[in-house]
Amino acid sequence: MPHADRNLAHAVDPDRSVIGIQAQSIQERLIVGLDVPTVKEAEQAVRQLDGLVSFYKIGYQLAFAGGLDFARELASGGTKIFLDMKLLDIDHTVAKGVENIVRMGMTMLTVHAYPKAMRAAVEAARGSDLCLLAVSVLTSMDEQDMIDVGYEYDPHTLVLRRSEQALHAGMGGIVCSAAEAEAVRRIVGPDMAVVTPGIRPAGSDHGDQKRVVAPAQAIRNGSSHLVVGRPIVAAANRRAAAEAILDEMRSA
Repeated sequence: MPHADRNLAHAVDPDRSVIGIQAQSIQERLIVGLDVPTVKEAEQAVRQLDGLVSFYKIGYQLAFAGGLDFARELASGGTKIFLDMKLLDIDHTVAKGVENIVRMGMTMLTVHAYPKAMRAAVEAARGSDLCLLAVSVLTSMDEQDMIDVGYEYDPHTLVLRRSEQALHAGMGGIVCSAAEAEAVRRIVGPDMAVVTPGIRPAGSDHGDQKRVVAPAQAIRNGSSHLVVGRPIVAAANRRAAAEAILDEMRSA
């Protein structure tokens, strides 16, 4: 089954499933979201963060502006890429998409946590190093949003239900709010990635995020990777912003 960095050793204490991933430095656990409109701006951000950041997320905004070719270029040079495509379609279409993404050399890929879609993705990625992440509930959604789209569960309950389904499907990890990471970790155990967006340093603007957590608390809650976009890429000094977040992560 495709797990993230299967060869990593985990440090476990009796009060929490995972307190850290010993073989990963804090730098390797920070994923910077390249949430910018052009490849030129993404290239500038990567240059400014060179030597400090080694893992980047590319989502819809950049992907549809030439970002997929940029993702291949970065991956070919050894940079880790989290391709945030949130795949959901009929099984065949999901599987064929995953097969091509495996060939791109990506490190992580998101799939919506629908059981059939997850099973199709897992089968298509079998034997590769691609870590498939199940998107549980978007961090921009709260309980009223769930009601509006017809779900009978509150966000926390649905995240836990989908975490169980992702575990049984053989996914490599979960994407959830860091507020739910501790409960998710109890379900999925120490080997699956728990990737948490919605990370906001103290005093920063929450933007459209509703279920947000500070970096140090996310690490304490059991997050394996933190996804930070705007607090870094929209900062006047991107390098200083990234260093501050890494310092806060280390404090945990």
